[in-house]
Amino acid sequence: MVDAHTPVAKRRSVLILLLLLVVGGGLAIGYVTAPGEWYAALAKPWFNPPGWIFGPVWTVLYILIAVAGWRTFERNRGGWPMRLWWAQLALNFLWSPVFFVAHQIGLALAIVLLMLAAILAFIAASWRQDRFSAWLFLPYGAWVAFALVLNGAILALN
Repeated sequence: MVDAHTPVAKRRSVLILLLLLVVGGGLAIGYVTAPGEWYAALAKPWFNPPGWIFGPVWTVLYILIAVAGWRTFERNRGGWPMRLWWAQLALNFLWSPVFFVAHQIGLALAIVLLMLAAILAFIAASWRQDRFSAWLFLPYGAWVAFALVLNGAILALN
């Protein structure tokens, strides 16, 4: 736990590092695994959003994820909420390569299901100690729940 004597510069540097990791890592993975011809050829459900929406949505979500991670790290870097935070991030960064590069729609569905479980577990674990971090994860959980339904529909259609 960070106390009142921790220098502000050190606390800010942790936030900056997490923003670089989460936003930078997420955008880099999105760039490297950008949907190509394979994805364009897939049958998609009527509720599939236009491609341009994913970049802005994920950028905002990655900022929220990083801030929640920073707050959790500051509070208890070895506790369950922080472990769940790292688990959801690992699953998040794994999903795009599995779906867009390996073309494993079923495995990607399992990953997004585990990701949603980790997100919901993070929200539950953080709720009493840091409700703000839990709230920061609510839009992320909603988007990943939508992604789960979308991934499942794409699997069913293909």
